[in-house]
Amino acid sequence: MTDEYTGADLFTDALEAYGVDYVFGNPGTTELPIMDAIGDSDLEYRLGLHEDIAVGMAGGYAQRRRYHAHHDDSITPVGVANLHIAPGLAHGLGNLYAAKIAGAPLVVTAGNHSTDFRHEEPILSGRLADMARAFCKWSDEVLNVEALPTMLRRAFRVAMTPPTGPVFLGLPLDVMLAETDAEPERLGPIPSAGSGDPGQLERAADLLAEADEPVLVVGDHVARSGADAVAAAVGLAEATGARVHGEILACEVDFPTGHEQWVSYLPTNGDLAAMLMDTDTICFAGCSTNTTLTRHEEALVDPDTTCIHLSDDSWQVGKNQPADAAVIGDPGLVMQDIAERVQTRLSEDVVADRLEGVAEVKEMVETRMAGSGEAEGDDPRASKVQLVDAMERVAGDAAIVDEGVTSKYAMLTRWDLAPEQYISNKGGGLGYGLPAAVGAAVAEAQRDEPRDVVGFIGDGSYQYYPHSIYSAARYGLDLTVVISDNRNYRILKDNTLHIMGGEESDYEFVGMDFDPAVDLVKNAESHGARAELVETPDGIEDALEAALAREGPDVLDVLVHD
Repeated sequence: MTDEYTGADLFTDALEAYGVDYVFGNPGTTELPIMDAIGDSDLEYRLGLHEDIAVGMAGGYAQRRRYHAHHDDSITPVGVANLHIAPGLAHGLGNLYAAKIAGAPLVVTAGNHSTDFRHEEPILSGRLADMARAFCKWSDEVLNVEALPTMLRRAFRVAMTPPTGPVFLGLPLDVMLAETDAEPERLGPIPSAGSGDPGQLERAADLLAEADEPVLVVGDHVARSGADAVAAAVGLAEATGARVHGEILACEVDFPTGHEQWVSYLPTNGDLAAMLMDTDTICFAGCSTNTTLTRHEEALVDPDTTCIHLSDDSWQVGKNQPADAAVIGDPGLVMQDIAERVQTRLSEDVVADRLEGVAEVKEMVETRMAGSGEAEGDDPRASKVQLVDAMERVAGDAAIVDEGVTSKYAMLTRWDLAPEQYISNKGGGLGYGLPAAVGAAVAEAQRDEPRDVVGFIGDGSYQYYPHSIYSAARYGLDLTVVISDNRNYRILKDNTLHIMGGEESDYEFVGMDFDPAVDLVKNAESHGARAELVETPDGIEDALEAALAREGPDVLDVLVHD
């Protein structure tokens, strides 16, 4: 015990100075100086029973907190996670990947052995910065306490500067114990991606004005840029008369789904996606995952299609299709500018003609989707559609964190989701959604008028980290988890048929069924939640209403059929 000011004290003081309230983590010996300093600070520690849970909680917290920051400049929308040396960081890499793809601004740290001890290769050793580098915007290690203030300031700025994402810093034991008289450096304002190249903006406006049937494909960088960016997407669609779709694997609400020009999210089916993008001109706004799960035989976008790309991430501009206009900048500012330019080029009659075409396509898509996923036969379990419809009736305004996997598209196609209401697991690796829902509940609890938080999690996803519920119970979080439970990895069965062909009866589906089934109710109760099995459709609404009315975590295991 020392009264001297150390690197660990400087670390916690910097977090407080930068507006951090919570540190998510799972501690170990090399983190003990940090744990001691947190105990003497105003920071609150949120324990996860696995490092990947801690990173997932920090990611969900950051994604939800970013929405709050769009309306309050005083909020720092960064999730902070502290992990335990090489194995702990390795445990956290799955959800570090998920945070990278979701663009969640995270500062992830891990303790490490003292710098003068590593030559002996002690237990738990590893090259931490190298391990994390593939999943981070910046990954490094603080080797001298005097460098700590600058490197921490840099970490926060890199995480929050568009395109946002995770950073990693290794914090050796001797650096955290070292005495220092350094102080946290001021963070300073975080820049936007800017308003774009005027020449490319003019080019984009010309191409949209000259188009016969323009299509606007919006991606999740739009939602990340704020509610104003979503409004700018509406403005661009209305100015151009464009048909609007969400990118393949969209995981946020980038355009109001109740708008008359909204048609659909693009499906992962390559033929259907290509059909919807079969037009003369497409504007890809803030897209990043707009491709299929597996190889597609034909191009998703015809090589002769005129493509306009705009994004705050230069890597995404012209990545999978040539860009005939390429604008790097804040999606909201860019779309607002293009809309203003287009308005001077298009007559009301042209826009009206285009809107008639939009209505025709929308009617075709709605007709094709009608009845999809509805209950068939006499199976007593709910269909995924019945589950989603019941959830919307009861919790229509809730903040949703989704990892329903094969249930996701029932939610996206039927629920009239609003901007800032929905996040999903954009990275695709299972095990992010449940801890992210816990993190989102932490973020909502900070608001004067918190929204209900509902985690919509597939049973396969839930079983990755069911002990995430312990953290929700330990900290008294108001969280309701709805498990869409078909007792198998349905996505793998669907993909087997897609890749290899044939009928379900042709396959044994090795390792894809939960037989015997896991008792998810007892599991959730063992971690401190109230839990209930819902076996039929008529029990869903009452169970959900009761869960939302109670404080604390509730888990509803709802049986559904494929």
